[in-house]
Amino acid sequence: MNDVQADGLLPLGAEPFAFGRDADVYSLDEAWVVRRYRDGRPVRDEADFMRWVRKYDYPVPAVRQVEGPDIVLERLTGPTLADAAIAGDVSPVELGLIHADLHRRLQAIPAPSGTAGQVVVHGDLHPYNVILTADGPVVIDWANAEEGPPEFDVAMTAIIFAQVALDPAFASLTPMLREALATYLANSINPTPGLDAALASRGRNITLTPEELALLPAQADLIRSHLPT
Repeated sequence: MNDVQADGLLPLGAEPFAFGRDADVYSLDEAWVVRRYRDGRPVRDEADFMRWVRKYDYPVPAVRQVEGPDIVLERLTGPTLADAAIAGDVSPVELGLIHADLHRRLQAIPAPSGTAGQVVVHGDLHPYNVILTADGPVVIDWANAEEGPPEFDVAMTAIIFAQVALDPAFASLTPMLREALATYLANSINPTPGLDAALASRGRNITLTPEELALLPAQADLIRSHLPT
């Protein structure tokens, strides 16, 4: 971090090496990266949630520095859980069980405010937001983190699994995602109390295409087909 700072926390001439729907990731060195939101949104709240869950030994990248839309994060090495599953290195059952375990561990952490019935909600916990490091799965992208009921977070993950399972563009992944979804729901708390709120929140996601939004009712039906009546 001794280079001339041309722009926020980025060194002079830095170019992104990874891209998300709304953020870019830049390399600082072998140990640290900078992630920046393209819309300039501040990351202070996101960083605070990451630091909070890390205090409870939850697997999340270390946060070194925050400035405006920039956050300096521990550099992780390993494939995403999604890529590992697509490659066949993680089975559909393992995919579902890993997500269920990550949610159980997150739900055991009290909300920073101490509000009864509230936990830290990740809000976007899906296979592309889990990195399989040598030390185990690590959860990234805490942009949607907030305090809320645990059922909401489980429902949101189920919705994302169901979206891919039902999207014709990903037909080759349908069997894997259906099995993973069934395993995930069988090993998680019942998301029914949070499902309607999660569907409404997903419907307000401006990064989703009209085609993705149109799948929401079918996603809800698929999820409910795996839940107790």
